Amino acid sequence: MPVLSAKNLSKAFGPRVLFDDVTLTIVRGEKVGLLGLNGSGKSTLLKLLAGLEPADKGTIERRRDSTILYLSQEPELDPDKTPLDIVLAGLGEWREASVRHAELSARIEGEGATDALLEEQAKVGERIEQLGGWDRGHVAEDMLGRLGVRDVHRPVGTMSGGERRRVALAGILVAQPTLAILDEPTNHLDADTIEWLEMYLADEYPGAVFLVTHDRYVLDAICDRTIELDRGRVFAYEGGYAEYLDAKAERIGREEKAEDTRLNLLRRETAWLRRGAKARSTKQKARIQRAMALAKDKPPPAYASLELGAFAKAAPKLGGTILDLEDVDLEIAGRTLAAGLTLRLVHGDRIGVVGPNGAGKTTLLRAITGDLVPEHGTVTRGTKTKLSHFDQARAALKDDWSIVENVAEREGADKNGAGVVIIGDETIEMRTYLEQFLFERDKQRQKVGSLSGGERARVALAKVLAGGSNLLLLDEPTNDLDTATLAALEELLTSWPGVLVVVSHDRWFLDRVATAVLAFEDERAILYPGNYSQYRSLKAEADAARKKGASEAKAQTKSGGSKASTPPPKPAVKALSFAEKKELDGLLERVDEGETQVAALEARLADPDLYAKSPADAAMVAEDLAAAKAEVAKLIARWEGLEARRDAKK
Repeated sequence: MPVLSAKNLSKAFGPRVLFDDVTLTIVRGEKVGLLGLNGSGKSTLLKLLAGLEPADKGTIERRRDSTILYLSQEPELDPDKTPLDIVLAGLGEWREASVRHAELSARIEGEGATDALLEEQAKVGERIEQLGGWDRGHVAEDMLGRLGVRDVHRPVGTMSGGERRRVALAGILVAQPTLAILDEPTNHLDADTIEWLEMYLADEYPGAVFLVTHDRYVLDAICDRTIELDRGRVFAYEGGYAEYLDAKAERIGREEKAEDTRLNLLRRETAWLRRGAKARSTKQKARIQRAMALAKDKPPPAYASLELGAFAKAAPKLGGTILDLEDVDLEIAGRTLAAGLTLRLVHGDRIGVVGPNGAGKTTLLRAITGDLVPEHGTVTRGTKTKLSHFDQARAALKDDWSIVENVAEREGADKNGAGVVIIGDETIEMRTYLEQFLFERDKQRQKVGSLSGGERARVALAKVLAGGSNLLLLDEPTNDLDTATLAALEELLTSWPGVLVVVSHDRWFLDRVATAVLAFEDERAILYPGNYSQYRSLKAEADAARKKGASEAKAQTKSGGSKASTPPPKPAVKALSFAEKKELDGLLERVDEGETQVAALEARLADPDLYAKSPADAAMVAEDLAAAKAEVAKLIARWEGLEARRDAKK
């Protein structure tokens, strides 16, 4: 049963047409994802469907008994209200009934019970039961807690933009509308919270969902259908992100084949006309008309994609010391976020940083940049290390400057000569450089303050990569970026010769990019080898081992055994055998070979042609990559163990 049906929708801003003749239907209970390039009109389409903006043409039919709620990227909330007030207000009739029941109870207590008051109180209580029971208030608090909002009585006007988004999302999930329209719901959520939200939307949420998200794991987990807004048109695919990739590759192949057929036919007909064929017969006249029609047909618009391959060899050479953190304590306002952090970056490191919101991830980046001096420990950057910082708030961008001015870091650059960008040994004119980030020349003078979130992110990325750094610090770089841009960024980072530290909640991104994961856990920062999936596996094993050890210790203490109070003797360190010494001497070479194999597999996995031509091979390459990374981690662990034993015997 349809909840919403849109027919022949069109929307333009001035001469720029975002989309035309869009028709789609969302039925009760289904989960639909919306994809498209930044600036293609995804957020505008959501606003039209939610009834917040009018369409230029077309109609939208919404079922009368349905409720539709919309999560914007920047929700407007009453700054004086608390999160709990806002979420409870979303319960509508239940909230009104609860307030009325409280009023009646107070009157009965103060004025005494009358038949009229008792009868109305009973009716209101019955209605509350019909609307979900007396615990809906607790559901609101639980939902806020699940989404990381701890202080439910603090005015939202004092909260950050990310916290306000979480409050607004909680309000929608608790209200359970017939259709929830969500614009980037995973932004500003940590990875654990995204995993919970993913499972909740897939398994528990009863209503329909129409969402824009760059989180490809979320799309795969919850979507019954995926809709793409591509060059002003809508294409629908069954299933989640993986099915979308396969189906889109087939569609592009069909379009290219159809265009090749049209061009070949046009060439043949044009050649026939040039031979001077007489147009006396009806058949010949029809052939001439067909040739003219073919000539007038327009080819399908070209696909826009980021061209970041030139940056793969652009980083300056690194020195022996890149970045060392030695016994660093990270603190904010007297609260310890991580104690005793030691981290040494080496060539090829791409460190993903994860942890709950407020755990210390951004604080770590501030310590690396020098904006924050640790209370204890040292941060050392190498003499050849050149750092660039992509901050989460895009604070380095100036809203009243144009795109060209921001990237050139010079006011008036769009009038007085935009300058050049040096990429490795190549010098690129600034306007050509910006075209690689999908900013056409007529758009490059646009003020950054008027851009969408995704376009701002691309400007910030262009600015960072123009700096010629060899150490990149990226704080939530995937926020607001479309999936095509993310794929191009992943391809760049996996082949980039510099070193990377990236804070991200995007699990797909970290699985593709990270060589190790630094996880903030209970005032500690622990480094795990491998990508995000390997980190989750290793952490689960460590948690299980700790629980088992705690359980055994508790059982031993209850039994009254003396062993519980007497620590076991430390085992003697065994000297290395001749075979182990020989093994140790060759381990680093084997690690290098393994890392070379990993790099080759990552490069192959980053090739878009692999997914287009053979999705099955892509899955096999991914498995080979996971196995290769696991083998490298195993070799490194073996080297560390043998090295520790050799050092202990010195």
